[in-house]
Amino acid sequence: MPHTFSTSSVTLDACLLMGAAAVKKAHELGIKIALTVVDNAGNTKYYICMDNAPLIASDISRKKAITAVGFGMPTGGPWQDFIKDDPILNNGVQNIHDFMLLGGGFPIMVDNQLAGAVGVSGAHYSQDEAVAQAALAAL
Repeated sequence: MPHTFSTSSVTLDACLLMGAAAVKKAHELGIKIALTVVDNAGNTKYYICMDNAPLIASDISRKKAITAVGFGMPTGGPWQDFIKDDPILNNGVQNIHDFMLLGGGFPIMVDNQLAGAVGVSGAHYSQDEAVAQAALAAL
């Protein structure tokens, strides 16, 4: 039985592509955002914050990315659907350190392996999701 395993992790080049695509989409939408990309272990790999982005967007983008990589699922609707009929989960998730329910966090999958996650914050969560999707589409 093997005692090791292999994982995928997002590269800096991928982060740069996602960052450029995110800023372009944010400009198109007329919003200012912060973007955080974490690797498959939840370590910050890349971070950008547009001029005049809301102050709290930095921390929220990081929490969205950590939540997405930590559970391997997007923040927002998928999480809401997962917890809505379960009072224990619905009340409990808000107490998880670095957890963020708001949409805008997405796992980065490479060959069906979790390689990291991206989190975007700065506007309505639906706009954050659109910017994060544009970032992922750049890969």
